[in-house]
Amino acid sequence: MEKTNYGFWKAVDFNFEEAIEKTKEALTKEGFGVLADLDFKAILKKKLDVDFKPYRVLAACNPPNAYKALQAEEQLGLLLPCNVIVYINDNSETIVAAIDPVANMGTVSNNTVREVAEIIQSKLKNVITNL
Repeated sequence: MEKTNYGFWKAVDFNFEEAIEKTKEALTKEGFGVLADLDFKAILKKKLDVDFKPYRVLAACNPPNAYKALQAEEQLGLLLPCNVIVYINDNSETIVAAIDPVANMGTVSNNTVREVAEIIQSKLKNVITNL
């Protein structure tokens, strides 16, 4: 698993569609639901008439932890949900990446939010690692 300043990622040995399904299954195992599945290839074709590589954004939510964080900080919804992306890179590899909620919520000065972000970070790392 590789890390950026704002997320975690890994190249997987699945084709694109298989990676989507396996990622959704891994999210479910970690207690997440997928609230939205945004197909940017289709969106960009429809809105801009441009061709783009396969690229999907899965808007994932872990309801118990989202509830706890929103109780602690009511405007935290600006930083939710946790996005997980699946795409084909320029080397024709299938990549799965997840946002790092600790980095994403680093500007929030609230200990409860920090604790929740650490829990979600661990769960998302598990998702990526277990693919």
